[in-house]
Amino acid sequence: MTITSEADAQAWLRDRLGVDAAGMARLTRLADLLVAENERQNLVARGTLAHVWQRHIVDSAQLLDVPRETLPAGPWLDLGTGAGFPGLVVAALQPERHVTLVDSRRLRTEWLDRAAAALDLANVEVILARVEDVPARIASVISARAFAPLDKLLLLSARFSTPDTLWLLPKGAKAKHELDMLPKSWRHMFHVEQSLTDPDAGVIAGRLLGGQPPVVQKAKRRKETRR
Repeated sequence: MTITSEADAQAWLRDRLGVDAAGMARLTRLADLLVAENERQNLVARGTLAHVWQRHIVDSAQLLDVPRETLPAGPWLDLGTGAGFPGLVVAALQPERHVTLVDSRRLRTEWLDRAAAALDLANVEVILARVEDVPARIASVISARAFAPLDKLLLLSARFSTPDTLWLLPKGAKAKHELDMLPKSWRHMFHVEQSLTDPDAGVIAGRLLGGQPPVVQKAKRRKETRR
């Protein structure tokens, strides 16, 4: 199934995810806030605003439905969240879940704080920092939408993960290529699911089981050689 219209996007939210009237009202408010803020700062490509439900709302909300397994409860960590996708949508749909949004740009994080307040989302935490500077914490779910290539993303953020953490990474058309190119030193159970909003795009989903980053392995081998 591919969602190809704004009407289809809203119908999918109601019929597939079971979003109630209050949830749809929050998402409508979020879409309105995004359009208004985009006049002040370039949050998303202007051409996508005519299809905001398809390109941003459902593209984010699909992460709640993509996994082949039950979505774990507990804190959600959204890295390089930008305009708040997917993290802000997740928070709006699951107000009982703590959602942390991380971005290194002050104007973006100020917008995220304002949007969360306008939507009355007490479950949202916004962190202004580079991912590598965020204090260690364990997340039940980690998401990142077009933030960094998969290998770099894992190097930066594996410390937030345990083998029980579910990773949900919208990757566009490069999803399969990035997964195929991931060094074998990472032990994982990742696979690619097709995006609901783009027939050419994919979502990398699964769990990181462990392993050492290649740079760590090389340093360890050099140290052992010197002995």
